[in-house]
Amino acid sequence: MGRRRGDLVHQELSSSEPDEVELRGRTRPFPGAVFDVVAMASSAGGIAALTEVLGNLPGDFPAAIVVVQHLDPRHRSLMADILRRRTALDVLQASEGDPIRPGTAYIAPPDRHLLVNPNGTLSLSHSELVHFVRPSADLLFESVAASYRQRAIAVVLTGTGSDGSMGIGAIKKMGGTVVAQDQASAEFSGMPGAAIRSGYADFILPLDEIASALVTLVMKEMAT
Repeated sequence: MGRRRGDLVHQELSSSEPDEVELRGRTRPFPGAVFDVVAMASSAGGIAALTEVLGNLPGDFPAAIVVVQHLDPRHRSLMADILRRRTALDVLQASEGDPIRPGTAYIAPPDRHLLVNPNGTLSLSHSELVHFVRPSADLLFESVAASYRQRAIAVVLTGTGSDGSMGIGAIKKMGGTVVAQDQASAEFSGMPGAAIRSGYADFILPLDEIASALVTLVMKEMAT
């Protein structure tokens, strides 16, 4: 039953094409941005990688950021506090019902799946592990794809395992964009390597180039 949400996401993905975006009942696109949501996933080595990426994004970054980082479920996470001190963005631990806002990064709490809803709010779920992890990058990416279609970016950073490699397929199906950290710069190459091997990555970049690429992609409309 833990995949029920994922099954629902798959149904939404299969019933809509990228050029059939229905805005009624959905959050309007953020003004001045080509993309509304950047979904990031990391595991082992992820705090350093997220610090590098988020720390080099401007405070007026015009998209919302949602983050899955695999954490020990037995302990309270200080990750949002740590990252907040290293970036101009606002950083929050995600809560049920939070409305997503540009210039803000929402971090999945330990042992909860993080999902983005079509109305621009967040949901947390304690449904079963997906490929041995909770939170699941695959579920996050699938929900973002279903909710924001071609206005979504997925980023896969350092980590062990292959979480995210299925979810980026949903992002691509709906016309979104996928960025993978290159294996040479990843402290642990499992997750980005799986994303690269899937064939869905539009950009394969060293860690220190990802933030500038996101700025270029998301803020392109503002420069035209």
